[in-house]
Amino acid sequence: MTDTVISSATREVVLGLERPFVMIGERINPTGRKILAAEMAAGNFSRVESDALAQIAAGAHMLDVNAGIPLADEPAILARAVQLVQSITDAPLSIDSSIVKALEAGLAVYKGKPLVNSVTGEDERLETVLPLVKKYGAAVVAISNDETGISADPDVRFAVAKKIVERAADYGIPACDIVVDPLVMPIGAINQAGRQVMHLLGRLKNELRVNTTCGASNVSFGLPAREGISATFLSMAIGAGLTSAIMNPMHLEIVKACMAADVMMGHDPDCARWIKRFREAPPLQAAGGAAPAPEGAARGRREGGHRRRAQSQA
Repeated sequence: MTDTVISSATREVVLGLERPFVMIGERINPTGRKILAAEMAAGNFSRVESDALAQIAAGAHMLDVNAGIPLADEPAILARAVQLVQSITDAPLSIDSSIVKALEAGLAVYKGKPLVNSVTGEDERLETVLPLVKKYGAAVVAISNDETGISADPDVRFAVAKKIVERAADYGIPACDIVVDPLVMPIGAINQAGRQVMHLLGRLKNELRVNTTCGASNVSFGLPAREGISATFLSMAIGAGLTSAIMNPMHLEIVKACMAADVMMGHDPDCARWIKRFREAPPLQAAGGAAPAPEGAARGRREGGHRRRAQSQA
């Protein structure tokens, strides 16, 4: 099975078809967040810091860092954000920009092996981004669209992904360092969007043998009760072969869906991570020990024990 290793200076995260699902926190992104955009443009990164720490506390394994602010110095802002986030957490990062100079600025200051987000199938984009990926020894998100746009046919998207993998090989970048984004479209606008992605994930898993990611929030855009849609989509997508997603780890319903999918896929041996996260601790007495069980519960256990002993003696 293909493993994609992403690292900070001191910690590795591995994406793999037989490994636990990787949650990539999406919130360090000023797109659609006017206050965050204004703060970052003004050199105020306090919200970046708090968002980074909150997402890690909520269970994110990696963080996506984006500084796409119109008319701002994106390369300088992205580099500073990367340095700040790496100074407060050891989580590996996805460096996210559509501007090549910004990507290079982030890569130049990054400590470890990052994930570059992203490259598409356009020849010009491939020729500018892939040399950077090779130069800095990074992994890269391959978005499955090209000069013709985003195809409604998942098999066309597969062909674009295959082209990117093959072109990356020409630059000495192995398939294990390509993480394909199958492009999740809003299900409220495109009724077959979910089925398209599941079909494509199957081909990417079984034919290209690559790891995958997506912008998970896109699927529920414009719908009420978005967390329910996103949680269901992610659990189904994990079953189909999705190995990571850029998502909001602050929504517990979505995190539970991902962790439960790991349990069902056999990627959480003995349900250990699930139990550690969600087991309720017994209440404490004033002295610090566990409180005794209520009388009814204790009586039920005694009666159960009597029945078991009687059955064993029969």
